[in-house]
Amino acid sequence: MLDTHRIRVFRSVMASGSIQAAADNLGYTPSAISQQISALQKETGLTLFEREGRGLSPTAAARSLVAHTNDLMGELSKLDSVVTDLREGRSGRLTIGYFTSAGAEWMPTLARRLSAEMPDLTLELVLNEIPRRGGAPFDLNILVEVAGAQDPHGSRRIPLAVDPYVALLPGDHPLADSSAVTLADLEGDTWISNDLPQAICSKILAASCEAAGFRPRFAVQAQDHYTAIAFVRAGVGITVIPGLAAHLPTSDPQVRVVPIAPPQPIRHIAAVVRDPAGNKAANRAVELLLELIG
Repeated sequence: MLDTHRIRVFRSVMASGSIQAAADNLGYTPSAISQQISALQKETGLTLFEREGRGLSPTAAARSLVAHTNDLMGELSKLDSVVTDLREGRSGRLTIGYFTSAGAEWMPTLARRLSAEMPDLTLELVLNEIPRRGGAPFDLNILVEVAGAQDPHGSRRIPLAVDPYVALLPGDHPLADSSAVTLADLEGDTWISNDLPQAICSKILAASCEAAGFRPRFAVQAQDHYTAIAFVRAGVGITVIPGLAAHLPTSDPQVRVVPIAPPQPIRHIAAVVRDPAGNKAANRAVELLLELIG
């Protein structure tokens, strides 16, 4: 079995770019770092670094090894956290997956209230829009519902919210003061994307535009909510965005939030509890979310 301390030192050398830099970062002498790297090479039977001028250059084997240790180091870090929890008397851990707009609007308050009620609970909040390699599934996953998606066996799904999309228009847009607009009203505008094209929220918008008889031309590929809103504020174009992501200062005259008349894109938000019978913390988190959402 590989020595995990040597793996940590090796990864530091790879990340730092040299023995000396790794020694500075880890608080060791360059000699100690070199000894650990030599021992790791003997342990693995691999040549990890080659002389290049006055320094060292990582080999292809080194680059492959460091890539394959990413999951290992993540799991070791998680194990360190578990040991810390046990040593300090914390009784449990709750991992919650969330997407960006839910994170901004709900997660801070949820974390504060849940921690106040369960001070011995260790919370881990993880953005679920990025593929998660390794590790156990989320104890509680806050997600946008996708038709036909399969939940983990034995889990429970709880509807949380219906989130209609809204149009964000520059303050001087001809329809900025409208009580509502249709998607067709905006067909000729310059559109700004606010999510990745293959993301579920983009697909919901695309389906509604198809139902309205057109396909929007995105002149700006912002692909995140905050950047898209900034483009609208600058008067570049319009964006159609889930309502949960469209909260703006009420004093902002440069962006108007206008409701959309049917066919209106709507996303449905749910919570999936992995172990509903044995996860008191996850069930309480759902109760708090429902209270928070109202």
